[in-house]
Amino acid sequence: MATHDTAVSNITLDRAGIEQQLALPVRHFIDCAFDGEDLSRLDLQGCTFERCTFADTNLFASKLARSTWRRCRAGSADFESVDAVDATFEGCDLNNTKWRRAKLASATYRGCKLTGASFEEVAHLGLTFEDSLLVGADLRGFSFRKAILKQLDFSDAYLAGCDFRDAVFEGGSLRNATIKLAKFQGADLRGADIDGFKLSEASLLKGAVITHAQAANFMRALDLVVI
Repeated sequence: MATHDTAVSNITLDRAGIEQQLALPVRHFIDCAFDGEDLSRLDLQGCTFERCTFADTNLFASKLARSTWRRCRAGSADFESVDAVDATFEGCDLNNTKWRRAKLASATYRGCKLTGASFEEVAHLGLTFEDSLLVGADLRGFSFRKAILKQLDFSDAYLAGCDFRDAVFEGGSLRNATIKLAKFQGADLRGADIDGFKLSEASLLKGAVITHAQAANFMRALDLVVI
């Protein structure tokens, strides 16, 4: 274990171990392992985690406000009810994580893998996703109104009731996403892959901006020949 500038590195920590480090006080963890531990309700506000692992870790109701996560791996970790206001996640593997009822106001996910992640009933005012995989994620009821959505892959995501009004898609995909009751008025979808939408859902795109090629795909789905 190396300790420098209130940072620890290359150590495996259980709940008692991290509580001991926090009391020192250590707020910077590098290449540390927390896999499978119960870290629920811990106060980790302002902590920085670099290349740490949290696979299957229980972080229920922990305080993560203003924390920073860089290139961490936290597959299937439980973030339910966490307070992660102003937290930043960069280049992290967060596949199949659970964020139900989390406070995520002004949080940022950049370059993250969030395939299969669940974001039910989260508080997300000012939340930002950028250049991230949200394949199969549950984002029901999210508001992306007037947002610039950069390289977000929503393929097969559950987007029922989402508000995309006046949003601009810069790349990314909505392929085969569930968009029941979603709002797209004024959205610019020209940069997104929208293949796989059902014709019964086409009315939801009323008022959105799409390309001639995207419109032609809808026509082909009607067995019309577009020349």
